[in-house]
Amino acid sequence: MTTHTREATTGYAGKRILMLLENCTYREDNRVRREASTLIEAGYRVTVICPHSSKYPWSEVVDGVRVYGYPPAAESEGALGYVDEYLRAMGYAFVLSLLVFFSDGFDVVHAHNPPDTFVFIGLFYKLFGKKFIFDHHDLNPEMYYARFQGKGNRLVHRALVWLEQLSCRAADRVIATNQSYKALEIERSGIPESRITIVRNGPNLKRVRLVDPDPELRQMGKTILGYVGVMGYQDGVDYFIRALHHLVYEMGRTNVYAVLVGTGGAWKDLQKLAIELKLEPYVRFTGMVSDEELMCYLSSADVCIGPDPKNNFTDRSTMIKLMEFMALGKPIVAFDLTEHRYTLQDAALYAVPNDERDFARQIARLMDDPNLRQQLGQIGRERIQHTLAWPHQAHHLLEAYEKVFAN
Repeated sequence: MTTHTREATTGYAGKRILMLLENCTYREDNRVRREASTLIEAGYRVTVICPHSSKYPWSEVVDGVRVYGYPPAAESEGALGYVDEYLRAMGYAFVLSLLVFFSDGFDVVHAHNPPDTFVFIGLFYKLFGKKFIFDHHDLNPEMYYARFQGKGNRLVHRALVWLEQLSCRAADRVIATNQSYKALEIERSGIPESRITIVRNGPNLKRVRLVDPDPELRQMGKTILGYVGVMGYQDGVDYFIRALHHLVYEMGRTNVYAVLVGTGGAWKDLQKLAIELKLEPYVRFTGMVSDEELMCYLSSADVCIGPDPKNNFTDRSTMIKLMEFMALGKPIVAFDLTEHRYTLQDAALYAVPNDERDFARQIARLMDDPNLRQQLGQIGRERIQHTLAWPHQAHHLLEAYEKVFAN
């Protein structure tokens, strides 16, 4: 892979890339880390500006990538909080980009959304002949309504649509995470297909690997259900908790235990919901954990859970957590969504969208059938290895950069 990437960028080695990131730190964003590492291997120089973690210096070098951190915004509440979060991020990122501009310099601004406000930084540097790449991770307008459960401000939604359109139209190259995003970029922003490159999320198999399971969990003698990911209001973990309640109290399946890894804006409310539904004996919220602990928890799971409900955001989005489950050979229960079907294919049982009781029934099917669990897990593992793992995606990223510099 390394040889291939270096050959792919002959003539562009030494080009300097400035990446902008807002939704988490560089160390926490595995997609951004995979992209940056791929570019470093190909001979590019990469600097990342992102939220700062107090665990690390505000300026550091991580595996050859220079990282500058800014103070993270508090979790937004309501329309004004949402706007404030993004404006603060853009302000901090712009100031730090000036530092990079006058010290190391850069040839490309590579903006990872959200937010789409980074387009203004890209437009500013285009005045100085810099290229702009828009890496479209999330459909911000759809995510906004999902985040506030359909109760968002219409003016904010319209502004987010406009910012997405501006980002796509201003970009020298748009990177889409799947075919659904590409189709919407063409339809909503009116940009030509030739300016879009699909670079799917794909797990790094050196990081995502089976390890020894947690002995405490395995000694329970129960079916262990695993979830890992952000726990925002749009992520559907509440659906999983209610499905667990149906499983335990309506179906009498008390031989089950759920481990939920991660945090987010809904984290405290989810714990309250579990208490209200009398699920304390059946669920553990771990919070944020190290990669080593994460792999231990997932290696302990018998079934992994993708509870994202069907809406205009999730139906078009590819969830990296599902591919990590597949990489570990874990069977999955998920709602029947368009991009879930493409990613998982026959590696999952699908519940009727947003039907918590059917979700519980699909979990029970896997609890009762170890052979089916093994079969689904093997299908998922092979699909990752042969089609979806990061090495199968990395060359698309390098091709996108070749096209940017060739124009």
